[in-house]
Amino acid sequence: MLSKAQIKYIQSLQHKKYRQKSGQFIAEGDKIVPELVSGGMTVREVYATKEWLSGHEQLLKGRVPFIEVEAHVLKQLSALTTPNQALALIDIPKAAPLVLKGQVSLALDTIQDPGNMGTLIRIADWFGIRQLICTPDCVDVYNPKTIQATMGSIARVNIIETDLLPLLENAEVPSYAATLHGTDITSFSKIAEGIILIGNESKGLSDAVIEAATHKLTIPRLGGAESLNAGVAAGIICGRLLI
Repeated sequence: MLSKAQIKYIQSLQHKKYRQKSGQFIAEGDKIVPELVSGGMTVREVYATKEWLSGHEQLLKGRVPFIEVEAHVLKQLSALTTPNQALALIDIPKAAPLVLKGQVSLALDTIQDPGNMGTLIRIADWFGIRQLICTPDCVDVYNPKTIQATMGSIARVNIIETDLLPLLENAEVPSYAATLHGTDITSFSKIAEGIILIGNESKGLSDAVIEAATHKLTIPRLGGAESLNAGVAAGIICGRLLI
């Protein structure tokens, strides 16, 4: 049974300022929670229905404290329109040091939509990119909707928050800016290191970031669409440059 104070605390983690203050976030999802429990993150507690716990007893036993709660309590705790059967309380991991040499990094400039952010983290994980760089004005990666959209990939990608201009000006690796007026991406070969730059959903990358990048690339447009979703563009670019 959860106390009113516990319920209030978990509900507060739907807001960024309380996540930052406490150093914790919530993850919801019948599939996401098991992945984060086994993915190396520090899971403090799991709150779930009797039915869900009965199917995950071996996963949780001796590893993570868990509390059985009724569905209506999970609905109180949930930040989602349709609550899942399990919710976890997790410590926000400390970012590993930024290392650019010898690997490919994905850098995001002012991504605002939680779903897009989660998708981009998932794309990084899919292509084996272990480091994702976000500008300070990106949406919080520990937003419940972002965590939901990562489908567990948040456990395998190191998230670093920093300004892009100083980073690019001092980087010893090439950088690849996604723009509408760059060089055709099909002319690029596979890369072993570098920074792939993806911009804001409506405005794209800032002019200053584009100017600072060593390469400007474009996905050829064959139809009439004005632009591509940030996640779609990142997936195409990673597929071309990494495979």
